Amino acid sequence: MPDLLLELFSEEIPARMQRKAGEDLKTRVTNALVDAGLTYEGAKAFVTPRRLALQIAGLPAGSKATREERKGPRVGAPDKAVEGFLRGAGLASIEDAEIHTDPKKGDFYVAVIEKPGRATPEIVAEVMPAIVKDFPWPKSMRWGTGTLRWVRPLHSIVAMFGPETEEPEVVLFEVDGIVSGRTTRGHRFHAPDAFEVRRLDDYMDKLEKAKVVLDADRRKDIIAHDARDRAMALGLELVEDEGLLEEVAGLVEWPVVLTGSFDETFLQLPDEVIRLTIRANQKCFVLRDPATGALSNRFVAVANIEAPDGGKTIIAGNEKVIRARLSDAWFFWETDLKAPLESRLPKLDDVVFHEKLGSQGARVNRLEALARTLAPAVGADVDKAGRAARLAKADLPTQMVYEFPELQGQIGRTYAELQGEDASVATAIEDHYKPQGPSDDVPSDPVAIAVALADKLDLLTGFWAIDEKPTGSKDPFALRRAALGVLRIVLENGLRLRLLDWFKAANAAMDAQDGALALDLLAFFGDRLKVHLKDEGARHDLIDAVFALEGQDDLLMVVKRVEALGAFLATDDGSNLLAGTKRAANILRAEEKKEGAPIEGAPHADHLVEQAEIDLAAAIDTARADMRDALAREDFEGAMTALAGLRAPVDRFFDDILVNAEDADLRLNRLRLLAEIREATRTVADFSKIAG
Repeated sequence: MPDLLLELFSEEIPARMQRKAGEDLKTRVTNALVDAGLTYEGAKAFVTPRRLALQIAGLPAGSKATREERKGPRVGAPDKAVEGFLRGAGLASIEDAEIHTDPKKGDFYVAVIEKPGRATPEIVAEVMPAIVKDFPWPKSMRWGTGTLRWVRPLHSIVAMFGPETEEPEVVLFEVDGIVSGRTTRGHRFHAPDAFEVRRLDDYMDKLEKAKVVLDADRRKDIIAHDARDRAMALGLELVEDEGLLEEVAGLVEWPVVLTGSFDETFLQLPDEVIRLTIRANQKCFVLRDPATGALSNRFVAVANIEAPDGGKTIIAGNEKVIRARLSDAWFFWETDLKAPLESRLPKLDDVVFHEKLGSQGARVNRLEALARTLAPAVGADVDKAGRAARLAKADLPTQMVYEFPELQGQIGRTYAELQGEDASVATAIEDHYKPQGPSDDVPSDPVAIAVALADKLDLLTGFWAIDEKPTGSKDPFALRRAALGVLRIVLENGLRLRLLDWFKAANAAMDAQDGALALDLLAFFGDRLKVHLKDEGARHDLIDAVFALEGQDDLLMVVKRVEALGAFLATDDGSNLLAGTKRAANILRAEEKKEGAPIEGAPHADHLVEQAEIDLAAAIDTARADMRDALAREDFEGAMTALAGLRAPVDRFFDDILVNAEDADLRLNRLRLLAEIREATRTVADFSKIAG
């Protein structure tokens, strides 16, 4: 079947925009073709600094003709109904519609809409101009006298369509004066002349000869492989940096790996300072000694050209800039070390944290108080937790953090160690920001745990109190990440904390409105817990079922209860009891709706006349007592075992007993027995929240 090849050739596309632009091109083109009635076997996008390309394989030669019958209003319907039908069906007058007869509904209008098939090149030519004009670049520009907006000036468009066995044809269309064709260009310096292409394999081969590697992942592989080889030749190893590798692959079309060096004196700087300086300013990789793990004074640069002098001039330029930037970092380092961290705290009073939540200085005071309160609950020394919280933000006014914001916390730890602070205090200054993502470790030192929890709880309760909550995809204050951080710290360290108590300890506003704000924040944690446990296979409905019980704010116990509930429901006893409980709940719901009041009160022993209901009442009493004892011991598996004892009596009750008995007292007593089933299961979870 025929393939389609597209290329949009422009000036340099920023590396950070390339991947998404490729996916956007693929999505928009394939969606437009499918909407026009075409199918395809596969599609792949490619991107380099100067081009977006797309191949769509297995397209048909054209779309199929279609015939649609659209039912309209009845004959004799009001004029407005008829006019709306005509507009929707695209008919000029009602005479263009057919009249069909239904034996029950009478005569009604039907529009027969027939669309002839169209050639694929015709469809592509129709959809492409709008796709280019409306392309979702984060930032775009206009140039010259045209009206088209593109990320950088767009120079040419390739559009070829055809099967492998035939010469492909040019799909002709025009965008703001740029006419599609079969001509592209290679590397800006090595092969600037235009050449013609036919289909993907031909296109990629000719680009390769013109010093362009089309596939971004292949460019990454070339850079990584050559960089490792260069490092090995020097007796060193590459410090891997996936983010930098992705960025550099987006800066070059023909990667050439080179190595350079800097003055060994700069190795006295912290490793991360050196790495960030070289990475941020020159997009270079650093190397280290594999035996010691210490950074070396060598680096790897990636050029976009095979220079006549072997890259000597390129490396000399990189070395000059790196020397200047490391000299700046050295100055910042020496200046910062002249003043102890604590002396910088007054500066935080002039730094606004949030207009409604005060300064960073005020926040530090809150963190110190909360960390001291939290310390006993997490096994931390109170004074060390307070000291760590007091210094946690002290590195924010340093020159090093001003230059490299990524170093906050890390450089604070380094300065604290150099100034003789306790090891746990220094660790907490860095680790209290953790975890900053799903792959980041959580703090494990008790002092760091206390400060990390204080930091996140202050953040969450503060923004909840001023009604600055996440909405939809917007979360400008990273509150979802903070909540997930609390969850992971608590669960991975096995901590027993009552969240509602700590919400109130963090912010007095959490106790207002009868605790409504605190309960709303707890529900937010429930949503985050679903996200966190999703990868572990936990069901969302089970989390809802446990959270629906009153007082479920001990996250560790919530998770253990969810795990035990999931294991129970996976058994025959669990699944059958769930079915019986839901049957009881449905009967009760119908009766309570009819009566306008809930079924209340305990069953009366004198009205238990059948053996099945007598046995069920006894089983409920036994199970309730056993569950209460098991839950008091926090033995959730034992509670589920006790619950399993209800399965057989519940099954027998529904097999043998008519709930809606003619005798009103008997009927009410049996409804109360069903309510007892509902209440008994609520000891461990709200079964009405469970699917199935």
